[in-house]
Order: sequence, then C-alpha cells, then structure tokens
Amino acid sequence: MPKVIQWVGYSGDDVVWRYPSSEISWGDALIVEEHQAAVFFRDGKVYDVFRAGRHILTTANLPLITSILSKIAGFDKVPFKATVIFISLKQLQGRFGAKSQTVELAPIKFFGSFWFRVEEPNLFVQEVVGGQNIYTTSQLQDFLRGYFNERIIDTLSQYSLAQVYGKLDETSFLAKNTLQEAFRRIGLELIDVKFEGIDTEPEWRDRIFYLRTGVSAADMLRMETVKESAKAVSQAPGAGAGAGIGVGMILPMMMQPTAQQPAAMQPCPKCGFNNP
Repeated sequence: MPKVIQWVGYSGDDVVWRYPSSEISWGDALIVEEHQAAVFFRDGKVYDVFRAGRHILTTANLPLITSILSKIAGFDKVPFKATVIFISLKQLQGRFGAKSQTVELAPIKFFGSFWFRVEEPNLFVQEVVGGQNIYTTSQLQDFLRGYFNERIIDTLSQYSLAQVYGKLDETSFLAKNTLQEAFRRIGLELIDVKFEGIDTEPEWRDRIFYLRTGVSAADMLRMETVKESAKAVSQAPGAGAGAGIGVGMILPMMMQPTAQQPAAMQPCPKCGFNNP
C-alpha cells in the first residue's frame, strides 16, 4: 500500500530532516510544505529535488532516479532505495564566536549572530548534509558555527585592531561581504551578519585609547617601557614604597620632548672670546 512521505515534527527552527526509511515505492505520496524542499539522495549523489506540493512518485517526476534504475528489468514494479532529505527554505539564525588575532597579532575575541537561508537545496545536500553526514539541525548548527568562525578568523587577521575594535557595524558589513561567496559555495545565502561584541586584552585597549587621543606610536612605546620598568622595580627584592614614587616621576618626564643640549663654546685663538 502506498505510504505518505512527509516531514514529521517540523518546527520553525529546524533546518534539515531525514525521512527514517530508505525504502521508497512507486506510487508513494510525497508531501512538501511551503518553504520546504525534498531531495532524493543515493550513493553519495543528489538526484531529484521537489518543491512545495503533493507529489505521487512515478518515473515521470523522478527522471534522475529512473535513469539509474532503468538498467534493472522490472525496476518500476518494485521498491527502490533512496534517502529523502527535507530542507527548510526559511530564513534562519545562527550564532558565532571565537578568538583570533589582528594583523599586528593583537588577541581579540568576538561573538554575534548571522542570518541565512538555503538557496540551492541540491548543492546544500551534496556539500553539507550528505557530504558531511549531517542529518540533524543541531549537527548543522555546529557545522555552520565552525564554518563561519574559521572564515571570519582568516578575515580579521588581515586588519588592524584599530580597524575592527569597537566598530561593530563596520566589521559586520566587512564580514558579510567577505563570507557571502563562501556560503554560496555550499548552497546558502548569507543574509546578514551582526557582531555583538569585539574585545581584546587590557594592554591593547590602552593602546587603542592612546592612539585615538592623538598620542604618537613613539610616545606610546615609551609609556609601555615605563610600565614594564615599574613592574620590574616593584617586583624586585627589597623594593620599597619609594619605588613607585620614582616611577611616577619618570612617566611625565618620558612624555616630555627631549631638551636640546647647548652648543659647546669655542675660544677665539686671537682674543680669547668664547664663541658658540
């Protein structure tokens, strides 16, 4: 008796679902809801794809499956093997977050959200679902999180900390433009990217603050040298409370421009007057 093949237990957050039986009979009814696609997968390859509607499975609407089964006599009278994979075509949300480095090797950590949808079900099943043996929504979310993180880490490593730190909207736009092609290669459309936080270590935050307030790189380097000296002095055996005072006096001195030394005086060989 013909059976009904349909996505059971579908919720709005689901992305992928595999029909539990791989035995398909001619005459079975395939029901595909709106915003879904059903893909026939067999022997590591994608074959026929169905969109929304009620489909009675025949050789006419399964031409690709039929082409490989037709070599068997009486194939259209017996069940055949295939995996039916249902894909949601709705806009869905994913999360990302990881640690990376900028071009000057500044450590950063970031997190946020991205929105996507399946644009080409056949390519998506071939490259991700069937190709990676991912048949549940949780597995797919893990895969996409890693896929996104890996590529955004590579992207951020090409920019300076000043270009990305605290600039969530600009970095989101940059990431979207960079990652769109990577998502397209696996059958997805990357709709939007939103960085919700980008942070770095305290010392790198200080550098960004000083650079934004007009402190030169040379002055910033001198300040960091003083801080390191202060740390070393305070940790030295026998260092007293006066060590911190001395460092406090050095810091403003380091920030002042170096005074020019007066020119040496040269006595005149005839009259003895000192000339500069």
